[in-house]
Amino acid sequence: MDRRAFISGASLVLLAAPLTGEAQQADRIRRIGLLIPFAESDVEAQAQIAAFHEALRTLGWNEGRNVRIDYRWAAQDTARIRAFAKELIELQPDVILARTTPVTAALQKETRTIPIVFAVVSDPVGDGIVASLARPGGNVTGFTNVDASLGSRWLQLLKEIAPRIRRVAFMFDPKMAPGGGAYYRRLIEGAAPSIGVQVIETAVHDAADIKRAIDAFTREPNGGLIVLPDVTNVNHRRGTISLAAHHRLPAIYPTDYFTKDGGLMSYGTDYLDLYRKAASYVDRILRGAKPNDLPVQGPIKFQLVINLKAAKALGLTIPPSLLQRADQVIE
Repeated sequence: MDRRAFISGASLVLLAAPLTGEAQQADRIRRIGLLIPFAESDVEAQAQIAAFHEALRTLGWNEGRNVRIDYRWAAQDTARIRAFAKELIELQPDVILARTTPVTAALQKETRTIPIVFAVVSDPVGDGIVASLARPGGNVTGFTNVDASLGSRWLQLLKEIAPRIRRVAFMFDPKMAPGGGAYYRRLIEGAAPSIGVQVIETAVHDAADIKRAIDAFTREPNGGLIVLPDVTNVNHRRGTISLAAHHRLPAIYPTDYFTKDGGLMSYGTDYLDLYRKAASYVDRILRGAKPNDLPVQGPIKFQLVINLKAAKALGLTIPPSLLQRADQVIE
């Protein structure tokens, strides 16, 4: 063979090799892990995952074609959260989507290299998940579900819908709430004096605790209830709503699905929007971005939802000005 022809041919092979490697890299099926703290049967959790899927499809990722998704549903069991976190890490996915502080912390304990995107974490800096919002500083980034105004907004809305309220219990599970509940405590207690109410910390762990707490709190009049956005409260939302109705206790909830299930009023982040945004970060990571280059973002869309049927059952008349501000009114 002619030496110059050999060299020319070899050069073409060498030039083509990286291109072939890049094509194989682009064509390979990527792997996403999902760790969700709710039961697979939870309708709202399924709706949020559906929003994530739809956003991924819009961005060009289709399950079964160019991406595989491994699901783990922990059903509010902290032991299962830890076990599933280990399982997912052993699968070596390209990126993991996490929901809530306990889930994100469990995953972060298992890996400091696999990228993690969280969709709902209230205080990622305070809980040591990221170094800062602007520069997360590791393998974790995502979207928070709370801003500093929420504590005062919950209290103001309760007072507006039921002006006689003088005492407000805020209910949470210390195992599931950020900082064991300290984060929300600061927001609510800091706002209480200006609104003229006494706030009462109410820690619960299960359905029996919730019943005991509400039964005890309602022995005195002029009370109101704030149900905080942790996994325990979400899982037991129907029981809490029923107890509040039984005791004629005005309550405000953190998401619209409480109100759709019969609760009086909700004000909080649009969780479907958070999942869509989480999909955008998963997409960027799959295309080569690093979590540390993606700042943690706070919520932008908040929803006020009022249930008129629940208000009527409690003997409350909703001020017209409040109805006008509502994003949704359930008849």
